[in-house]
Amino acid sequence: MHVSVVLFTADLRLHDHPPLRAALEAADAVVPLFVRDRAVEAAGFAAPNRRAFLDGCLADLDASLRERGGRLVVRSGDPVEEVCRVVTEADADEVHMSAEHSWFAVCREQRLRSALERTGCRLFVHDAVTVAVPPGVVTPASSDHFAVFTPYYRQWTQVPLRPVVGAPRRVPVPDAVRGEQVPAHDGTTGTSPDLPPGGESEARKQATAYWRHGLDAYDTARDDLAADATSRLSAHLHFGTLSPSELVHRARRGGGAGTEAFVRQLAWRDFHRQVLAARPWTARADYRTKRDRWRTERTAGADIEAWREGRTGYPVIDAAMRQLRQEGWMHNRARLLTASFLTKTLYVDWRIGADHFLHWLVDGDVANNQLNWQWMAGTGTDTRPNRVLNPVTQAKKYDPQGTYVRRWVPELADVEAASVHEPWKLPGLDRAALDYPDPIVELSDGLDRFRRARGKQQ
Repeated sequence: MHVSVVLFTADLRLHDHPPLRAALEAADAVVPLFVRDRAVEAAGFAAPNRRAFLDGCLADLDASLRERGGRLVVRSGDPVEEVCRVVTEADADEVHMSAEHSWFAVCREQRLRSALERTGCRLFVHDAVTVAVPPGVVTPASSDHFAVFTPYYRQWTQVPLRPVVGAPRRVPVPDAVRGEQVPAHDGTTGTSPDLPPGGESEARKQATAYWRHGLDAYDTARDDLAADATSRLSAHLHFGTLSPSELVHRARRGGGAGTEAFVRQLAWRDFHRQVLAARPWTARADYRTKRDRWRTERTAGADIEAWREGRTGYPVIDAAMRQLRQEGWMHNRARLLTASFLTKTLYVDWRIGADHFLHWLVDGDVANNQLNWQWMAGTGTDTRPNRVLNPVTQAKKYDPQGTYVRRWVPELADVEAASVHEPWKLPGLDRAALDYPDPIVELSDGLDRFRRARGKQQ
């Protein structure tokens, strides 16, 4: 009997899963395998929110496999060692997995390929994870990657996407291979109270509902903080419970008013991946350094803590930071505002903000998170110094009635819309009745400090 192993990584689904389809076509039985990588946990990437969400994804994947006569085999340890053990136990001929493009994933693939070659087992790597267009497919004539999004996007839209692969009807799994009990979320300490459920079943329901009721308005409503009109699919894209290729196909097939804007956001994910794949050091270092002498925990500890806790005195910033802790997610417009405030107004190192986001975000993705922070800090692919988002004017534009602020900052629940974004302008007695801090910095002072530090007066 021919047996193949399918190594699941960031592709925890059965729909549109090319490695699984290829493995089933090549063998009589497959071993669907997921390895809890202890190195990932030791490095701090298995933050409580993402670990809890991952548990839900694995439980759902196991349930879907059992509906098809199979099951998920879960192991813990070094992925290369565990895959080789399973290959031996199952007497497998092939291993199939999805390509990933971070430095860590590339090294893992190289190690696995070398180890399997010594056993005579073949490794097949498929494009299927969180990118619709893999790094290296779209490149400019003079470089190994695009550093500007617009020309990248023009070429990206011309690349034919692979066809969507349906979910298998049966997944036979050999009895000889055993694994650990599939985990279930047990209310892990440190998780956000309103953490969303993980898993492909939930992802597909959520995507279908958004397709019916939200996509058409995406372009016009996605920046409306109170409307909460984004898809909220980012965590499912991060864990691969949804295929971005399938989403692009579905969006283009529907042809609604919000299609282009929605697809463009998926292209941004690919753009960041091709940058990180070409320059892996940008996960911790400036893509284009401005030689900033950022303030740090030592020099700005009180300001940083106020930002983390949502006590800066700027309501829209505080609302966003509290949403992050409560839900493990933050509205995209709010991510831009909070990042601008930390880096441009407080002049704090972008890595401090990126680390805080990675701790709480369920969709915490190194490529998107780090490179978006760099974009906002002016150290990334676009270093323009005048990209400073004023939290007051932005709040008035994207939360004009103060609904978003009141939702997350209950201290301001009774403040009228005219004053909710600038409570420091309230009369003395009214202001004293609020359990809400004064601004930790004047916006003009913060802007002057940033401009002086960059050595330019705008």
